[in-house]
Amino acid sequence: MKLTIPELSLIVLIGASGSGKSTFACKHFQPFEVLSSDFCRGLVSNEENSQSATKDAFEVLRFIADKRLAAGKLTVIDATNVQMEDRKPLLQMARQYHSFAIAIVLDLPEELCHERNQLRSDRQFGLHVVRRHTQMLRRSLRGLEKEGFRYVYTLKSLEEIASVEIERQPLWNNLKHEHGPFDIIGDIHGCCDELEILLQQLGYQKGGETKEQKSREEELSISSISLWNAPTYYHPEGRKAVFLGDLVDRGTRILDTVKLVRNMVDAGTAFCIPGNHENKLLRKLRGKNVRVNHGLEQTLAEIEALPDQVREPFTKELQKFLDSLISHYLLDDGRLVVAHAGMKQEMQGRGSGGVREFALYGESTGEIDEFGLPVRYNWAGEYRGEAMVVYGHTPVPEAEWLNNTIDIDTGCVFGGKLTALRYPEKELVSVPAACVYCEPVKPLVQNTATRTSQQELDDVLYIEDVVGKRIINTRLQSNITIREENAIAALEVMSRFATNPKWLIYLPPTMSPVETSLLPGFLEHPAQAFTYYQNQGITQVVCEEKHMGSRAVVIICRDMAAAEKRFGVVNEGIGICYTRTGRRFFDDSALETEFLAQVNLALSQSGFWSEFQTDWVCLDCELMPWSAKAQGLLREQYAPVGVASRLALNDAVSCLQQASDRGVDISTQLSHYQQRADMAHQYVTAYRQYCWSVTDISGLRLAPFHILATEGAVHIDKDHRWHIEQITKICQKNPALLLATAYKVIDLTDPSSQAEGIYWWEKFTKVGGEGIVVKSMDFIVRGRRGIIQPAVKCRGQEYLRIIYGPEYSTPENLQRLRQRGLSHKRSLAMREFALGVEALERFIAHTPLCRVHECVFGILALESEPVDPRL
Repeated sequence: MKLTIPELSLIVLIGASGSGKSTFACKHFQPFEVLSSDFCRGLVSNEENSQSATKDAFEVLRFIADKRLAAGKLTVIDATNVQMEDRKPLLQMARQYHSFAIAIVLDLPEELCHERNQLRSDRQFGLHVVRRHTQMLRRSLRGLEKEGFRYVYTLKSLEEIASVEIERQPLWNNLKHEHGPFDIIGDIHGCCDELEILLQQLGYQKGGETKEQKSREEELSISSISLWNAPTYYHPEGRKAVFLGDLVDRGTRILDTVKLVRNMVDAGTAFCIPGNHENKLLRKLRGKNVRVNHGLEQTLAEIEALPDQVREPFTKELQKFLDSLISHYLLDDGRLVVAHAGMKQEMQGRGSGGVREFALYGESTGEIDEFGLPVRYNWAGEYRGEAMVVYGHTPVPEAEWLNNTIDIDTGCVFGGKLTALRYPEKELVSVPAACVYCEPVKPLVQNTATRTSQQELDDVLYIEDVVGKRIINTRLQSNITIREENAIAALEVMSRFATNPKWLIYLPPTMSPVETSLLPGFLEHPAQAFTYYQNQGITQVVCEEKHMGSRAVVIICRDMAAAEKRFGVVNEGIGICYTRTGRRFFDDSALETEFLAQVNLALSQSGFWSEFQTDWVCLDCELMPWSAKAQGLLREQYAPVGVASRLALNDAVSCLQQASDRGVDISTQLSHYQQRADMAHQYVTAYRQYCWSVTDISGLRLAPFHILATEGAVHIDKDHRWHIEQITKICQKNPALLLATAYKVIDLTDPSSQAEGIYWWEKFTKVGGEGIVVKSMDFIVRGRRGIIQPAVKCRGQEYLRIIYGPEYSTPENLQRLRQRGLSHKRSLAMREFALGVEALERFIAHTPLCRVHECVFGILALESEPVDPRL
């Protein structure tokens, strides 16, 4: 006996105690699919038969069932379920999640059930209990379908139960195995001329029967084939068309459109879903009383004009075709959803009347606009699903993306155009209407705004998009966890201090230092960086000067129009310079404006805009002097330490010198304090060389070192030498402001090349340089365990004095500092790097800003993790 079960169902087992429900569930379903009331009693009370725990047990059971159905998982309820009041909340849950409710009834004789219970030591109760269960079950049998169960299977004997086979049936909307590529075509409304032109532009050709079509024609009579006398289009590269419904009404070639689409569907070269106009026509053909308006009169007139001998059989075939159309489809492993009027995330892949209703008509607010049309509820504005949703139904002048959804009904029948979306390319192809076939009730007004609907929607950010524990999956590193407490800290910084979030498409990652050096007097040394990359199989690295400034992200647009068009900002200039925590770098807006203008001029003069075919660029930079942004640190930390140590130690040395001059033997103490005084002087000298007064732009120096992104490209596919060479061209146009980064390429297979790199670092740091950054030549390199560190920093001896204090270089302090752990810092650097790249790639792909901010907020949240800030 075969029981057919839809793949997304809530299966309710119904039977008296002892009827074998648990055994049946164990035999036919996976353990995690079955929710047992007895097991839930045990969860809450440690006793499966504790009747006093029944209320709590069923609360747990329904909670888990709720979560499983929300996730689209088949769920089996193993309980007696013999009373209507017990089944009612389960049926409500099935309706809420658009799942099929299936009843499997085990209607065995009560004597058999009682005998079974007697054999179980934990089921010692009287016959009256089983009798009551059986009586309530049999009173319920006739009404189960009326209660709301889609299918009811009743098993009345042990033989029937033993013979059961469960067949799981995919839902009709499940075409996840179809991977495309697809050409998705919006509402046609009988504009067959434009449809044929569009198909030809998309590369489709007439004729060429597929195997599916030939097999189908063998089953049909010649007369049936002649009813559909229209061309069949196919694509030589195997692409398939997807029609979004509303084939009929209003246009001049309605039946030609239906025949063409039906033939392609029949040939296996297309899919089609119904629109509200097909649904209305189907009801009319079935004899329902519908109002003949909104173009239905044209469709009926074309049918009526058919020859008498063709009209009736064609009408039956038409009705059969329309009735076969499925409300919506999930394609390409669920990455693509097509529906006439759209599809909310929680409805995708579900099957219910509510799902079909939404697919056909969408959702309205209940209001009527000035044209007498229902006001559509903007479900796409709240959409956060992973799947791309392509739909039509509501005519728009231009198709545009909104939260990974797109409406491609561009009103061809109203004089607009017929539009197709090529998937996965996300390319729009349109054919203008030959004429206005039908005057629209609501005019198709071209959008004169420079900002897109997505940019206008992004004016309001939703807190639920960034708070709470989150797991972010990136291309470079999967499953990066953001803890809730860290997300709250990031939100605090962003909401209080950050610049306009529309600019925040990237935050730079932290960087790990090299492994601790064991060389005398050194805490960090390039040899450890070279060894790290050698161990990763890298043969060539680039050493770049590490500028002692403040990390800055600079976004420059060609002009204000470009800034508004791409970033959705209004009257905020041609760009921005912000810190690694998203704060605007300059407090002086006039200084920032002049700074951005000069960078823009250098980009223009170098031919950057035309060479990269872009109107904007995002640069990773260091902005100097360090004191321009670190005044608080200087006043509150470095200067007080320097002043106090120099005064105190100089006085101590003076006193000790006086005592020594009087013949007291304190040479050891005097030498010790003289060394400490010298180190205090070195400390002050170290930070002073990174500080100078800035009164205007002539005091600033900007050192870009990465061209992160331009329109259509994230430049992580180029090596670091390319980045430096491209930036050098720009810096040459304004050497007063822009500083090209010095670098040296090291061949790790050549000891002399390594020695040259070490000598360069020593020479560079002795004259006050901060240090170097060592990077693999390629921007991203994958090792055995994923991507390797994209860069490590190697700081000079005197710069580390600023970081660790004046006396860090004493042997005893160096020995202690060599115990520092780097694993957490390295992990943090890798996670932040992956999130930064992911944020840029999402922005380039024109994903909603909330998806970009998921990564940007993640970087800022990770900065709250407890890591030694000196690393």
